[in-house]
Amino acid sequence: MNIGEEIAAAYLQYIKQCEFIQQNLYTPDVQGEIDVVGINLKTKKLYVCEVAVHLTTGLMYVKDRKTNNVNKLTEKFSKDIEYARKYFPDYEKHFVFWSPVVRFAGEKAKDNQMRDIDQIRKNIDKKYKVKIEFIINESFDSCLKEMKEYAKKETKELKSIVLRYMQVEAYLEKHLKNISQKQKNKTN
Repeated sequence: MNIGEEIAAAYLQYIKQCEFIQQNLYTPDVQGEIDVVGINLKTKKLYVCEVAVHLTTGLMYVKDRKTNNVNKLTEKFSKDIEYARKYFPDYEKHFVFWSPVVRFAGEKAKDNQMRDIDQIRKNIDKKYKVKIEFIINESFDSCLKEMKEYAKKETKELKSIVLRYMQVEAYLEKHLKNISQKQKNKTN
């Protein structure tokens, strides 16, 4: 299990209301794998997601001992776009990159992950005229909060392990507050 892919899949299923979710979709004709794909049949929207959860280093793909974020993700999204265009021509397509920790090291730093994100954005826009949505840092946190709110309000058992955990956490917190309040009322 890849927790980042689980989070993206749960978000697509419960928040974006995708009826079909596939993790690690193997794409033989473009030689690759897409981390998470979500399809909302009602709205005819396709979500194609790449996920990188590198907590201690931040976004850090390496090749030959050098940072390779730009090449790796430009290549992955290029394959994703070609696949989506071929197999989902009538769908509104959303290409999304999920990563909780993307660091800004300063303009003159040799390795600057935010600069890499900007370069990936430019590469894909130039080649395909496609905008990548970057769910990173604060927006990743916002998505987690949105999922927590959903889980807190839902009474039925949620099938996603991520959302079920959030649901258990919310209901436990509520239960412990009730116990604390009852004990406080007994002592008064």
